[in-house]
Amino acid sequence: MATLTLEVGNLFEELDHLGVEKQLRHEAGVSRATANPAGGSVTVEYDPAQTDGTRLQGLIKSCGFRCRGGIMPKHVCKPAEANLSESGRGPGRGADSKGEQAVHHDHRQGGAKDEMAQEMGHGAGMDMQEMVRDMRNRFWIAFIFTIPIFIYSPMGGFFTPPAPPFGMDLELFLFGLASAAVLYPVWPFVVAAWRALRNGILNMAVLVVLSVGTGYLFSVGSTFFFPGVQFYEAVAILLVFILLGHWLEMRARAGASAAIRALLDLAPPMAVVLRDGEEQEIPTADVLEGDTVLIRPGNKIPVDGEILEGSSQVDESMLTGESMPVAKGPGDEVIGATINKSGSFRYRATKVGADTALAQIVKLVQEAQNSKAPAQLLADRASQWLVLIAIVIGLGTFAVWFWWIGETLLFAVTLTITVFVIACPDALGLATPMAVMVGTGLGASRGILFKNASALEDATKLNVVIFDKTGTLTMGEPRVVDIVAAEGRMPEQVLLLAAAVEKGSEHPLALAILDKAEGLKIPEARDFLNRDGRGAQAEVHGDTVFLGNRRLMDEESISLGGLADKAEELKGAGRTVVHVAHQGILVGLIAIADAPRPTAKAAIARLHDKGVEVAMLTGDNEGTARRVAEELGIDIVLADVLPGQKADKVKELQAQGKRVGMVGDGINDAPALTQADVGFAIGAGTDVAMESADVVLMRSDPYDVVGAVELSRATLRKMHQNLFWAVAYNVIAFPAAAGVFYPFIISPAVAAIAMSGSSVLVAVNALLLKRTRLDSYKPENFAEEAPTPPVTGQASA
Repeated sequence: MATLTLEVGNLFEELDHLGVEKQLRHEAGVSRATANPAGGSVTVEYDPAQTDGTRLQGLIKSCGFRCRGGIMPKHVCKPAEANLSESGRGPGRGADSKGEQAVHHDHRQGGAKDEMAQEMGHGAGMDMQEMVRDMRNRFWIAFIFTIPIFIYSPMGGFFTPPAPPFGMDLELFLFGLASAAVLYPVWPFVVAAWRALRNGILNMAVLVVLSVGTGYLFSVGSTFFFPGVQFYEAVAILLVFILLGHWLEMRARAGASAAIRALLDLAPPMAVVLRDGEEQEIPTADVLEGDTVLIRPGNKIPVDGEILEGSSQVDESMLTGESMPVAKGPGDEVIGATINKSGSFRYRATKVGADTALAQIVKLVQEAQNSKAPAQLLADRASQWLVLIAIVIGLGTFAVWFWWIGETLLFAVTLTITVFVIACPDALGLATPMAVMVGTGLGASRGILFKNASALEDATKLNVVIFDKTGTLTMGEPRVVDIVAAEGRMPEQVLLLAAAVEKGSEHPLALAILDKAEGLKIPEARDFLNRDGRGAQAEVHGDTVFLGNRRLMDEESISLGGLADKAEELKGAGRTVVHVAHQGILVGLIAIADAPRPTAKAAIARLHDKGVEVAMLTGDNEGTARRVAEELGIDIVLADVLPGQKADKVKELQAQGKRVGMVGDGINDAPALTQADVGFAIGAGTDVAMESADVVLMRSDPYDVVGAVELSRATLRKMHQNLFWAVAYNVIAFPAAAGVFYPFIISPAVAAIAMSGSSVLVAVNALLLKRTRLDSYKPENFAEEAPTPPVTGQASA
């Protein structure tokens, strides 16, 4: 399967997306189609053997929309031929399994944008911000012409206005003003209503056109063709408030999509590369894999790559959320869009265009914002029925008040228009997607990437989180965690002797010892000899130093003396014990283990505070696993687990009725991540793990699981608040608009204010989610929890 994400800028009304989805799902080979009206984009999952991107774009255009590739601008990724490029990857996770579809567009090009803006009734050449301004302009035009209508209308009634200019008849004068106040400002709604009806959808635009159109056309008829009342003032004021509400709502929607725009703006438009021995400044889109890129202090890094020469400190906070600059040198990887802080270096471009980390992050966020939470599926269906119910109740209101009760035509038509206006389903349609957009955008800014809206909702229900031990709770590489010196010796002496033997070795245990000895003056060693399966030896200070396991000591007839019990204790705690002997005497022990991540214990404590149990999954034996669990405060220990059994352990917990989250980083974690209700992939893990997960933690920090749970709960609260308000509003609004509480009557203008206010309230409430402060790890809050055991002995190294 492949996935295509297209920007559809004229998803003007909240139910426009249903028509697009309806048409796309009828296409052979399309398994999923979701449109996001708040973000103006559509994601399609399809079989490339049965259809293609060009065909799908054509279907969207046939619905009355104009689409243009993905939202990646040209300076990030150069458009492929025909503006489409497709690639598939192997299967991943269930309904969300997908290949990658890289579709890109140059926002500086005008053609598609011109067509798009014109199709929705706006002027040519407009992006979202320009369309917001266009809606503002239409509001002001309607407002300016409505003022004299209100003054001259008999309904104004405040004073006797002067005679119309040029001796015009009052009715003709009001007709001219109303036409200016209505025809141009209302046009986007007319286009959207026609498009919706053509696609078999009833949306808010249909109700706006019914209410404004009914009042305006009836007034025109009474002006020229038959005697009757006029609604010029009511229609003009109604449209003013509708336009004001839409203007404010569109501003909020534009703000909700700011997270992706901010990510895109991180990439520099130009890059300096070395070609034919000369420096050349070229567009970032033209950087090729294998190019040598030159970076100076203060430069933004254009694409991903590997440093060839030079060193520096690089600020990666904009992508990972990590505030401290990271030291980089030859062989280290750099990420596009990060900032070089100090030195200069050259690096080889390894990932360009759609393959860069930035492009992949944008893709994940975009797909998450286009996906639908379960609550949104219900809201979509309810919105459709709401429009139909509004039309039926509006017509019924007219019939009851005019024909049955016998009220005046003016009264009956006024109530009918009021019902059409007040029932617009904008608030219901916006309730969930606005919260999802803001929540996923906030997560992306903190290095927490939700891949779909379902994961955002499911993360709130977790009551158990399983951590894979190696590489997730631990650093994934050996560290010296204890040094025990024999009587009369110093731990530093033991460490220096071991480091002298291991100097220059690439063995993981040797690297752990050398890392511990960093900064110390290591003596020279001669005649190094590797002892396969047992250790190594070398001459230091003229005497042989033996370094290795118990077997090596036994072979060399070296007694452990008083350290024998300590060696057994360390081994029982899951440590790898390195024996150090000098001059035929055991001088000390070095304990090596996979050290816990600094934030592991704090993350587990915070999850407990939130009512979530924590389990650890490991291949270690039961005794070793339980010691680690006790050190970190873990509730459930799943030990002696083979890689192929990890998913089964997740199933066992699910069978107990638990909602399970799984956190892992390796290829063998992928089945468990898929099986879990929510899979969390540590960002430094494998591509397979990241593809299988629902949430990607860019900082490789287990504490970000806490942030993900907090963010999901905060987002769900906003969804519920918005849905509650949208439903409560309509329960009250319908009978009030239909005159059930007579003599209390709502005018069309008041209905417009109520309708617009409800939509704006929902949008602003979702935007308040940006103020959410996610729990961040602060060492001072966990000062008593030192994750690395201290060095023991008579002195510390």
